[in-house]
Amino acid sequence: MLRLVMLVPDVDTAKTIVADLLVSGLDKDEIHIIAKEGVPLEGLPEAGLTEKTDLIPAMKRGLAAGSATGLLAGLAAVLLPTGLVAAGGAVILAATLAGAAIGAWSSALIGVSIPSEEVRKYEQAIEQGQLLMLVDVPKQRAEEIRQLIRKHHPEAEIREAEYIPPPLPEMPDE
Repeated sequence: MLRLVMLVPDVDTAKTIVADLLVSGLDKDEIHIIAKEGVPLEGLPEAGLTEKTDLIPAMKRGLAAGSATGLLAGLAAVLLPTGLVAAGGAVILAATLAGAAIGAWSSALIGVSIPSEEVRKYEQAIEQGQLLMLVDVPKQRAEEIRQLIRKHHPEAEIREAEYIPPPLPEMPDE
């Protein structure tokens, strides 16, 4: 999967592009619009937390750090004279899983408050009134979708970003 990333000058252009993308067979869940606060999107598919924030990358980092910390804590509990030697593997596994869960959870709390790397690159343009459009497409359809977008916005600078859909269901902002 690829994520096509571009700036769109206004809501009307975005509406036209989104309409064509939907007719081409893309699902509304594959199109994400980010605009300056207060800009009415008039039915356009607004980006969710996973697109707007650093949630997923932060969770991955927290999962890795928490797992490592839990593993070390489990090993320490088994190797030090604590009386947990008999439980050995179970203690190590439990500590690793607990560390992973706590790491992912705490990192998610932080990540949800930080704008995503993609959004940060375009913050100034968004503040000036442009819309950031993220379109998730299969690799084999990327060129077709690019041409469709350029039909309505010929000067669009369309960037490609590798995209792996998150395993979490999208949660509404409200």
